[in-house]
Amino acid sequence: MDGDFGRRLQRALVLLDGKGLPRGTSAPLLYRLLWKLGFRVPPPPMAGFASTALLTGAFFGPVWGLAMWLMMWRRSQMPVGMVLLAMVLAGVLFGLTMGLHGRRNARRRGIPLWRDFQG
Repeated sequence: MDGDFGRRLQRALVLLDGKGLPRGTSAPLLYRLLWKLGFRVPPPPMAGFASTALLTGAFFGPVWGLAMWLMMWRRSQMPVGMVLLAMVLAGVLFGLTMGLHGRRNARRRGIPLWRDFQG
């Protein structure tokens, strides 16, 4: 994580702590991993609807689909096309839900978007 982004991120996390958000909400595991890998993504409560929906949906869909395939669908011989469709639909629905929830929660708590946050 570069210096300017890292400092801005730390100030944002302090702001989010002050708004009463638990660290699991302001800095979930997926985001902490992305930050450690050098990706400059804003904390979820400060991200826009689209970026939250895309990131969470793109992560959730394949992980959920793989887990479902390993636990259930493999034994039922579910066609690969159905598995892929279910993964995509789960990712889209989860992403949309997380995007909507995140923006509604941020508005209620007076949390600015990342682009508006000066820190």
